[in-house]
Amino acid sequence: MGKLPDSKKKKVTNFILLALEKSIDGYVRYDDLIHKPKYYAWGSSWDYPLKKVSLAKALQRLRKGGFIELIDDKELMLRLTDKGKEKAILAQLQYSEKKWDGKYRIVIFDIPEKRRAARDLLRHNLKSWGFTPWQQSVWVTKKNCTKLLRKYIENIGIEDWVLVIESDNIGR
Repeated sequence: MGKLPDSKKKKVTNFILLALEKSIDGYVRYDDLIHKPKYYAWGSSWDYPLKKVSLAKALQRLRKGGFIELIDDKELMLRLTDKGKEKAILAQLQYSEKKWDGKYRIVIFDIPEKRRAARDLLRHNLKSWGFTPWQQSVWVTKKNCTKLLRKYIENIGIEDWVLVIESDNIGR
């Protein structure tokens, strides 16, 4: 059996992150992931069976990266770490492709120089999520991602310097 292509690895990894993020009580049993993947796939594009080997490797990568933790050895129960919650938000933003609702999401920021790393990270992520720059610190998208974006901004601690606007009226 050959190696999984990187895109498939990323899909399995994101599936796990999103499943854990969507779970009601904050954790998921390994058995549920392997035997009931469709239960956790609602709202995602996951439409194929989950192989034990792929799942095990993805879980190993996520644990090694500090994104998930094992909270019960006996039951094999997993949950997201704070680092994993941030990565899950990024995955949700990346996959939030729905029919346009007629509203634009505008991000305006003035992040101080002492927080340059956070500012550069925000710019990089906005670009990777498909936002279009109007100016260096003004970005826009048609994706319905306001709640996720605000959650992400709060998680990285830059909410004092970032404004997220949702509007259906943009003009001169």
